[in-house]
Amino acid sequence: MDKGIVKATEKGTPQGGNLSPLLSNIMLNELDKELEARGLQFVRYADDCIIMVKSEKAANRVLSSITKYIEKKLGLKVNAEKSKVTRPTKTKYLSFSFWKDTKGKWKPKPHIKAYQKLKRKLKALTKRNWSISLDYRIKQINYLVRGWVNYFRIANMKNEIQEIDEHLRTRIRVIIWKQWKKPERKEKALKQLGVKPNIAYGLSHTSKGYQLVAKTDWVKFAINNERLRKRGLIFLSDQYAKVHVEI
Repeated sequence: MDKGIVKATEKGTPQGGNLSPLLSNIMLNELDKELEARGLQFVRYADDCIIMVKSEKAANRVLSSITKYIEKKLGLKVNAEKSKVTRPTKTKYLSFSFWKDTKGKWKPKPHIKAYQKLKRKLKALTKRNWSISLDYRIKQINYLVRGWVNYFRIANMKNEIQEIDEHLRTRIRVIIWKQWKKPERKEKALKQLGVKPNIAYGLSHTSKGYQLVAKTDWVKFAINNERLRKRGLIFLSDQYAKVHVEI
C-alpha cells in the first residue's frame, strides 16, 4: 500500500509477511557461517542480528568488515541507520534491552519502547467514550496482556508491570464508575459492595472527576482487585508469575 493505493511489488518482499523471514534465513545462512568461522559471538533472528565483542574498537572494526561482506559478498544492502555500535543497556533487539545484575550477569528486560507501546494499547482499550460492554473490553485487554507478557516471559520486569497494573485498574474503575451513571445507582452499587451509607452518598454526589473518585480508598475497596479478577480481568503481574522463566 502506497498512500492507500495498492501497487505491485517489483523488488524486495513486504515486511511482516511469511516469506520475508524465510528469505532472510536463506540469504543470511552464509553470514552465520562467516561469523562462526571468525569465532564471533552472535545471535540472529531473520534479518536482525547482534554481534558481541569486548571493546568499542573491536566493535567498529567488525561492523565495518561485516558490512563489506554482506554488501559485496552477499549482494545485500545494509541499513546504515539501524546498524551501529552500542552497549547492551542501550540495545534494542526484538523489543528487548539488557541489564547487569549484582553478580555481573547480563539479563533481558523489555525495551522502554515496548513499555510505551503497551501503555498506548491499554489506553486505547480503556477509553471512557468507547461504547462497548465491560465483558468485551476485558476480553480484548486479556488478549493483549497474555500475548505481551508471554512474549517477554524471560525478561525481568516485576516492578514495572505492577505500576502498569495499578494504572490499568484505575482506568477500569473509572469505566465502571461512569457506567453506573446516575448518583442514585452509584450510591446503591457502593452500598451493595460494602461501603458505609454516608460514604456511599458522599461519593455518589461528589463533583470530583472520574480519576480522583476512582483513586479513593473507598472505591478501591468497593471495586477491589479480587472483584476485578472474578470479573475476568487478567493482571500483568498475575500472568507474569504464571509464565516467567528465570534465565
